[in-house]
Amino acid sequence: MDFKTIYATKAETYEAMIAPEDYQGNLLPALERIRPFTQQNVVEFGAGTGRLTCLLAPLVGHIYACDGSAHMLSVAERKLQAGGWQNWQLHHADNANLPLPDNSANIAIEGWSFAHARGWFPDRWQQEIGQMIAEMRRVLKPGGTFILLETLGTGFAEPTPPNPDLAELYAWWHEKYQLNHTWIRTDYRFNSPEEGAHLTRFFFGDELADRILAEQMTILPECTGIWWGAA
Repeated sequence: MDFKTIYATKAETYEAMIAPEDYQGNLLPALERIRPFTQQNVVEFGAGTGRLTCLLAPLVGHIYACDGSAHMLSVAERKLQAGGWQNWQLHHADNANLPLPDNSANIAIEGWSFAHARGWFPDRWQQEIGQMIAEMRRVLKPGGTFILLETLGTGFAEPTPPNPDLAELYAWWHEKYQLNHTWIRTDYRFNSPEEGAHLTRFFFGDELADRILAEQMTILPECTGIWWGAA
């Protein structure tokens, strides 16, 4: 999949796909087991259409949501305005260079964003992702926490890196940064197999969409990894 094109041109389609995700609501409790978010200042990297932003906005003191795609952020802005929250600010910015001061947040978080650099920068991915994590640490106050959320397999009931490149990435940042790690299920629930295939095909490809139809799936299992460390 050409994810850069998707993020630059298909924000509404992407938003429709992720709306049925984590239907059991496992993500927020898992994050709060790492540390409470209530009244904390949060910097979000790769905010996209605001999935995490809207999940956290009711709790946090303030959230600075950043993304390299203004197209995706336009959907996030609409959702945040509809929610009526006032404690947010959006920034069109690259993950490795945010327009925020040092020591400005208690928590830095990214969701399904950093791992793309493994494919986009095949010859220098360690340097690129390392700079992103350095940027997380820069914006954190002493004692702050950074949290990384990435896929451990859509269509899988047990945690499974979807490809060898991601397996290599996860092993690298666990070894380099000595991160804590857990995983949760973030399953999708669709109204019908046809809806599931329609919503997922553009992003996950024909193999998964055809499997949804063949197996008549309305629940699509998914595993999400959570890694975290100190500033």
